Amino acid sequence: MYAIVDIAGHQYKVQKDQQVYVNRLEGKEGDKVQFDNVLLIDNDGSVTVGAPAIQGAAVTAKIKEHLRSDTVIVFKKKRRKGYRKKNGHRQYITSILIDGILASGATAGKSAATTAKKAAPKAEAAAPSAEKKAAPKARGHRTQNR
Repeated sequence: MYAIVDIAGHQYKVQKDQQVYVNRLEGKEGDKVQFDNVLLIDNDGSVTVGAPAIQGAAVTAKIKEHLRSDTVIVFKKKRRKGYRKKNGHRQYITSILIDGILASGATAGKSAATTAKKAAPKAEAAAPSAEKKAAPKARGHRTQNR
């Protein structure tokens, strides 16, 4: 049995007891997370495809550790100009272990996907006062009246 699940904006094909490296997730090592955005489930030949996601399906996982990926070298060069820049980058990632795939009736704890979507309420901007805004001034000699 395997599933295709959307985790932090990327799609992964996962199976039970599989270790997956994903973009950094919030949570501490040892925490359990649940992903509700399951796009496809294959259960020994019977394939269920969501439109776009399968209702009630979920993938549960456990955060093993937070780490950094291998170095990616960024090298820029412009030929015949003597311009060379070398830079490196290490992405923050999280190692997770897939605990199980729930085909329907997912009732486990909070999901990481829904937790990430819930943002702090934004403060509403104060209504602008009755001041009139000045018209933008014309710039350049062609736009001015002569």
